[in-house]
Amino acid sequence: MPKRLSTILQYCLFLGLGVFLVWLSVRNIDAQKWQEIKDALRHARFYLAIPVFGMLLLSHYIRALRWRLLIEPLGYKTDKTNTFLAVLIGYLANMAVPRLGEVLKCTLLARYEKVPADKLVGTIVLERLIDAMCLLIVFGLTIITQPGLYARLSDTVFVSREGASTEPSGGWGQFILPVLGGLIIIAIIAWMIIRKKNFGDLLRLFRNIGLRIWEGLTTIRHLKKRGQFLLLTLCIWALYLTSGYIGFLALEATQHYGFPEALTVLSAGSIGMIVTPGGIGAYAFIIEKTMEMYGLQQSIAAAFGWLLWIAQTLVILVGGLISFLILPWYNKRKA
Repeated sequence: MPKRLSTILQYCLFLGLGVFLVWLSVRNIDAQKWQEIKDALRHARFYLAIPVFGMLLLSHYIRALRWRLLIEPLGYKTDKTNTFLAVLIGYLANMAVPRLGEVLKCTLLARYEKVPADKLVGTIVLERLIDAMCLLIVFGLTIITQPGLYARLSDTVFVSREGASTEPSGGWGQFILPVLGGLIIIAIIAWMIIRKKNFGDLLRLFRNIGLRIWEGLTTIRHLKKRGQFLLLTLCIWALYLTSGYIGFLALEATQHYGFPEALTVLSAGSIGMIVTPGGIGAYAFIIEKTMEMYGLQQSIAAAFGWLLWIAQTLVILVGGLISFLILPWYNKRKA
């Protein structure tokens, strides 16, 4: 299968999943609930979007500084502005095509900073592994502070919450995991048939992936400024958490929630951002179900989920587009 066609099919799959989750999010909202959403938004404190935008933008800048620390052991010290603009452009590209952002930001930085792009790829792998470990820590803190939370979240997603009923909603929830598992198996079989691969090739693929992950993990031992790296990582996730807490203050119905609930929103929302490009559909749907678990009305929970997603998306859209325009001008001026 041509690489371009494979990329298009992959994007269509993720986009289709996002559209499906958008439909799940709005399918039970009738005229009365739409009115409730309008009323909630009419009294929303939209001025709080300013500090949220600032925090999210600052988190991306700190992420750029952290990336520079990973690049330094390679023998290169990149410009802070170039690194920051490349990070924003990468996020923007990821909203269009999954993983394109990682390739694009390495290419841009290689062009303007004269760093070999193949060496930068290793730092991206390591950065993603570190983010995955941080997300696991967030999950752990959420479970410690709120035992039994994810069991209740699973029930909220797959079980009807209307009244006191505990019957499956339409019976579809119990089939989601088997269907997803089946699709993964079909995709693997299709890959083996199209590429004319056998099980040995599949095992070698998994082995190579494992070796790359291990190689990425071991490179952190060459990091000279480990304390600074850990501090920047902590700041990134603290800004994510605080921006979610400020989001609670935007609506009257959510302003009584605190940092434990914000921790849950952070962990659940991170999954939503991974599932589909830019978290379209998935982020709002998962946040909606998370807030329903805390007793928030379904229509308000849906509005809250979309508000958070829109805030994060606007930062990427505006910041990424401006960075795309500024990057060549900045380097021409610097030269």
